[in-house]
Amino acid sequence: MSRLVKKSPSLCTDQPLETSDILVKVNLLGQLFRSCFGPSGRLKHVHNNIGGQVVTTSTSSLLLPYISSSQPFLNLILSSIHNHIGRFSDGGLFAAIVCLTLIERAKQFGLKGQVTTVVNKHLLGLCTSYLQQEDCGCKVNLDFGSSHNLITLARSVLCSKPACMLTGQEALHISKLAVQSFLLTVPSNSNGIVTLGMTLQVTIDGLPVKDSAVFPGVLVEMPDDYKGLEMRNPTSNPLRMVLFSASLAGDLSELGDGTIEVHSIADMDSDILNQLLEIGKQVVKDGVHLFVCQRVIHPVLQQYLRSHGVIVIERVGIKFMQPLTQLSGSQPVATLLTTIPTKAYGKVGNMISRQFGSKTMLQLYPAGESVICTAVLCHRNETMLNELKVACQKTEHVLRLTLKEPFAVLGGGCTETHLAAYIRHQCDTTGSASKIGCSQTEYMLGVEAFCSSLESVAKSLQHDGETSLVDLTSAHHWTRPVDTLQEDTEACMKNCGCGLMESSPNHKWSHLNTKYPVFSPVSLSRGDNVKPCVLDSFTAKINALQVAVETANVALDVRYIIQDMN
Repeated sequence: MSRLVKKSPSLCTDQPLETSDILVKVNLLGQLFRSCFGPSGRLKHVHNNIGGQVVTTSTSSLLLPYISSSQPFLNLILSSIHNHIGRFSDGGLFAAIVCLTLIERAKQFGLKGQVTTVVNKHLLGLCTSYLQQEDCGCKVNLDFGSSHNLITLARSVLCSKPACMLTGQEALHISKLAVQSFLLTVPSNSNGIVTLGMTLQVTIDGLPVKDSAVFPGVLVEMPDDYKGLEMRNPTSNPLRMVLFSASLAGDLSELGDGTIEVHSIADMDSDILNQLLEIGKQVVKDGVHLFVCQRVIHPVLQQYLRSHGVIVIERVGIKFMQPLTQLSGSQPVATLLTTIPTKAYGKVGNMISRQFGSKTMLQLYPAGESVICTAVLCHRNETMLNELKVACQKTEHVLRLTLKEPFAVLGGGCTETHLAAYIRHQCDTTGSASKIGCSQTEYMLGVEAFCSSLESVAKSLQHDGETSLVDLTSAHHWTRPVDTLQEDTEACMKNCGCGLMESSPNHKWSHLNTKYPVFSPVSLSRGDNVKPCVLDSFTAKINALQVAVETANVALDVRYIIQDMN
């Protein structure tokens, strides 16, 4: 069939970064991400014109899916940042701010795209090699024999999500729970390949945050009939359990696809119910104490099982099937037409009911060592609770990254300012311009664009008119409150952004993103009494920096944008 409408030609945009419309959008996107950054970041209230869920957040993993653009240039950047978050859970806003600022600085300084990409790639190599060094001045070793730095790292992730609306004590409480649940998922004894467990989340709104807790094993919601259930197993013998993935509601649709031949005098409902009762008789005969089904259980079967002392839990959902299988060793039964094999049964060490507000939960203890635990998260309303749930998931992922690389980097903007000072010093003392094929002027402009992009991250932490400073000794980030006189700087600034350095009369200061004398930043000794109070994920930050620079390089190298308008 021929086309009714003539095909439109593709739209070709030459040199997209020379287009004012695209530059304006890049600038607006940068402002959006900067306004969300840090513990005092501004929240975004996201909705659409056709209805749907309303989201209040400043978290990049929730915000990015709601940012849609008809401009392919912006979608290139957004998809790159989104992919980083999917892999590392943290550092999304950091990567976005660095990437967009690198693009803006390159245009502001009049640098050619090819020169900028070469210089950026060279400086990225200097940053990553420095961060990998043992004597790196902004890296902290994580000692798993002490939970202090792990709690600090978890707290830093949680506090960077202001929509959680946590007080200081609440943030500390949730941070400790996050570390506790993380440690419970790491096997204590393992030969060969280590398999990590998982943390399940149960959310309850309307209760104080302090009521949140972590429990070993699995908590499943159960009917009110079992309220006040005491420890079911006073002895050390494990309790037998059976797990069904097939529906036990007795519907014909659950029997599978195909043709069913029925005798004219047959009563299908009665036959299926009899089959269900046969299953009930078998599990009672086999000494089953706990009967769990992913979907619905027929009321008659439930009554039969309960009358014989079996605890019945239905509608647990697909989310709990793998944890229950891993906890008990059960093999989910997917049909009701065959005899249950002995190997399908699992074991639980014990079970007890727990009450959380209006919810009654059954806690299932493992029969042996298990790496499954459940975090019960409570908050005052649903919006805050949803943000807390996502924040805890990100925190768990960040803590898991430390198992591969047991390090963290200084938070509060100190890593960015320290790296910027280090890069300026390295580039001032080495003649790299000729090696990478550009003039010394272009090279130094590229260095300044790169370093000011890093410093812009630290500066983005301030949202209330505070002044961002850098000390000319260790190159840490400092914040001077609003309306503070120059002579009162030392008195009003006790510690740097990460809390590792204390203010001193010997410190010399400079405003961020202003020219200061090039110097080699001093690394503080590991034995200092002041411990960092803000830490960032080492693995996530390195990858975020790489993603930011590489994405900016690709964007600066784009010559044409071709859009099919049909």
